[in-house]
Amino acid sequence: MTVRHKAAAVAALGMVPAALLGLAAVPAAAHGSMTDPVSRVSACFAEGPESPDSAACKALVAAGGTQPLYDWNAVNIADAAGKSKQIIPDGKLCSAGNDKYKGLDLPRADWPSTRLTAGRHTFRYKATAPHKGSFELYLTKDGYDPAKPLKWADLEAKPFATVTDPKLENGDYVFDGTLPAKSGRHLIYSIWQRSDSPEAFYTCSDVVFGRDNGGAGAAASPAPVASAPNAQEIAAGAGRSTVSHHHGSSAGSVPAPEPSHEAGRTAAQGGSAPAPVAATGEQNLAETGGNGGTPYLAIGGVAAVAVGGAALLGAARRRTVPAGRRGR
Repeated sequence: MTVRHKAAAVAALGMVPAALLGLAAVPAAAHGSMTDPVSRVSACFAEGPESPDSAACKALVAAGGTQPLYDWNAVNIADAAGKSKQIIPDGKLCSAGNDKYKGLDLPRADWPSTRLTAGRHTFRYKATAPHKGSFELYLTKDGYDPAKPLKWADLEAKPFATVTDPKLENGDYVFDGTLPAKSGRHLIYSIWQRSDSPEAFYTCSDVVFGRDNGGAGAAASPAPVASAPNAQEIAAGAGRSTVSHHHGSSAGSVPAPEPSHEAGRTAAQGGSAPAPVAATGEQNLAETGGNGGTPYLAIGGVAAVAVGGAALLGAARRRTVPAGRRGR
């Protein structure tokens, strides 16, 4: 082997750890939405973006099309940095001021809702990319009228539940909170502020305590019960999502699937679904995505880069073997 070829082989091997470091540092965008109580966007996605059942979800699609429902886990502000109340205008809380999701802000008393009772409740938030962060849950004040645009002043001044780095259980953030005594139709507003990024996510969950009276000042109009999307529904809609799964990814690139996405594009949608990620059961959020990296991506990258490095080394060695000795 000549000095030049030895240098090429060493360089090929040297690329492996460098590439691994690059892969391990790839940040993953955090995504998710409340599923207990069910958020508006989750409920309408579960009904089916192309032909929702409820009048409210039909109105949402009429206002902004079906894409917001396929992108149900991305109602966010990239640079909120804890200033949600200052940067989200009244009347646009459910969309977080994002015109794409303007249908979520429609003031009406017939949004699909979740029945609740005062007292201890276990909340669930579907995490399609886990990261460290804090949740704040606000409940509307007595006298809330869902037929009027939601304002910050309609929410209680302080959150009734807060949690930092909750546990991650089978793809859901799971945490407990105590619901105050309320009656009739209300709304729970959640703010998930990441601690490893200025990004924040938002949800509006329509809820009913006791009898559904339509809310203060609204005609009685019991709404349908909200259902969260199941794994099959999430998988079926994943191929239509336009959400970028990695910050800073270039246009046209194909990002790897998020750890807790159940599947990607299905065969019927023009592609093959990736192999499912093994369930990890219960784990602490602090153990997932603390450095902004995606663990499964780094693991996959090890194999891919190692194979590539071996191939480069093999090619370098083949070039140094005299023609008369090849094939022995």
